[in-house]
Amino acid sequence: MQLNVIRRGSGPSVVLLHGLGMSASTWDAVAERLADRHTVLAVDLPGHGGSPCPDDPDAFTRDAALADLDEVIAGLDDVPVIVGHSLGGYLALAHAATRPTASRGIVVLNTGPGFRDAEKREGWNERSRRNAHRFGVPERVAALNLQEDSVVMDRVAEMTTPTIVLAGGDDRPEYAGAGEYLQRKMPDARLVVLDGGGHSMHEDTHASDVAEIIAEFAASARPTTD
Repeated sequence: MQLNVIRRGSGPSVVLLHGLGMSASTWDAVAERLADRHTVLAVDLPGHGGSPCPDDPDAFTRDAALADLDEVIAGLDDVPVIVGHSLGGYLALAHAATRPTASRGIVVLNTGPGFRDAEKREGWNERSRRNAHRFGVPERVAALNLQEDSVVMDRVAEMTTPTIVLAGGDDRPEYAGAGEYLQRKMPDARLVVLDGGGHSMHEDTHASDVAEIIAEFAASARPTTD
């Protein structure tokens, strides 16, 4: 599926992924601050914003979304940094877990690595199905939020992709906890907690902080090797 992409600026590439029920525009404030030094691609996930919303539910699995992201990356002249918020952050982690050389690094905001325990994973999936209507997208699209397996948790200790985990100090504490876990388990991950930041802190007064962290990280990140 060819996803809708909003492109700005020039320089080393940064790809931005939004959360469930949002769109590429959620990154406007950050993208505008990055565009003077980066080629910034804000992506509408399948069924969101200007991207296609096919009837086939198989278009809205995690693996299908990752394959769509591969198409976006294939059109670049360089290896990007991938940045994701919430669902987009999980997709960035899953992409790094399954495609370790496809990005120079990832930045994830207020997200987690999923669940190794099948019962906890199904609990998450049950809540996601129950609350799908709150996100303003068709039920088949909300299936993007489902945890199909534990691929990130299973590979976390082998994930050498440089990673920044951003957590909002005023968001749910489990995101900071997930960041602490990733910092402890991944070979090259660092947790940054932004005081006063909420779940969508990249949209508000923290946009400058988020953009600067991404820019500094992108300047230092180097491609991983097998």
